[in-house]
Amino acid sequence: MENRIFSHMFGDLARDFGQPVMIWQAGILIAALVLAWLLARLLRRSLDQRQESRYHTVRFGAESLNRAAFPLIGAVLVWLARAIAGRFMHTALLDLALVPLFGISLIYIAFFFARRVFSRDGKIHPWLFLVEKLVSIVVWLGMLLTVMGIQDDVIAWMASVQFRVANAHLTLLSLVTGLLWVGVTMIVAMWLGSAFEDRLMRSTTLDANLKVVVARVGRAGFVLAAVLVSLSVVGIDITVLGVFGGALGVGLGFGMQKITSNYVSGFIILLDRSLRIGDTINVSGLQGMVTQIRTRYTVVRGLDGIETLIPNEKLITDVVQNQSSYLTRGYAKVAVQVAYTSDVEQAMSLLARAAEDVPRVLREPAPTPYLGSFGPDGLNLELGFWIEDAATGTSGVRSTVNRNIWRLFSEHGIAIPLAQREVRLVGHAAEAMLNPVTMTAPAAGETDGAR
Repeated sequence: MENRIFSHMFGDLARDFGQPVMIWQAGILIAALVLAWLLARLLRRSLDQRQESRYHTVRFGAESLNRAAFPLIGAVLVWLARAIAGRFMHTALLDLALVPLFGISLIYIAFFFARRVFSRDGKIHPWLFLVEKLVSIVVWLGMLLTVMGIQDDVIAWMASVQFRVANAHLTLLSLVTGLLWVGVTMIVAMWLGSAFEDRLMRSTTLDANLKVVVARVGRAGFVLAAVLVSLSVVGIDITVLGVFGGALGVGLGFGMQKITSNYVSGFIILLDRSLRIGDTINVSGLQGMVTQIRTRYTVVRGLDGIETLIPNEKLITDVVQNQSSYLTRGYAKVAVQVAYTSDVEQAMSLLARAAEDVPRVLREPAPTPYLGSFGPDGLNLELGFWIEDAATGTSGVRSTVNRNIWRLFSEHGIAIPLAQREVRLVGHAAEAMLNPVTMTAPAAGETDGAR
């Protein structure tokens, strides 16, 4: 075995060592690597300029792609030089250089896909480091076996190790190959789903709820397709999954009714747009703002800052008060009474001035005063105005307008009348009030001795 290992790449390299052909190979390799470094540097500059406006996840994954540029371009250039120079001389050094170049570029490309999948919203998933470690170990092991020239022997040995799983006959080679295929297809499917979701979320023509629904359905579709493809590649008959899936569906239908109902309710909420992120709702006495609409539950942040997970089924079956308006403005009015001796026209103009320059009060439509009615103590005036973002509350705006009214009326002598009532006593009630009261019995607490 040792002679066979040495007689592979290292044997060819030792045969050419000290010969002029080795100098030629070294010159070709150095030239190819220098050219690859220049091309990779230009590629990195163009990629960096495009990534400045991208978010953290894309920039984080692009770091691996930048690192893969040099070994990948170098491998391609060395392979082309080897194909041309192989007609005229030995290429043992170029053959040996191709192994680490292709291997390292494969590692960084795998890192790129993994980081796009397991890095969301600036957070790194713990599985990312596990995937990167496994990829590095597998690729470096493959490079070592290739350089030593025993990859065929190892593959033959793995194919000879056989065992049974139920009624299926498997070999170590088929098991390892199947696991690799499952891992690769799942990573690719999750990357495609992530790229699809990123592209969908940047769309400005689709509704926010529709984006979430389409993104989740798309990711689930990619994962399902990856599972079916990987099982077919491994050699598992997927028609068997039809019967198993039917039985499993019936069992899950009875045992997981609540969970299934919450999932279906979540899609209904997203599709019919009854709730949106940012809405202020009140359900079962809990009032707060919707911060997330997940597939199984909805996150509501209360007025105290505590987030509560509400099952989606509850939002479908219970009465939910949506205190947020789809309009960006709301109508409000304040009422005030002035004395009959006041100048009505001046009072109405002062009402209009009271709403000027008040935050969130719209100028169009302009605030409008009204003479509402004639009261017993004075004239009832009203001021109507429109408030921007009325869903966030109107009490503060109305309080500011009322304070301005009080200030302006005081400055211009507009009187706000006080309610006055005159009480008249007629007949026996009046006589009873005028006659003195004579006590015929001792007062409470008095004794005979005290009299």
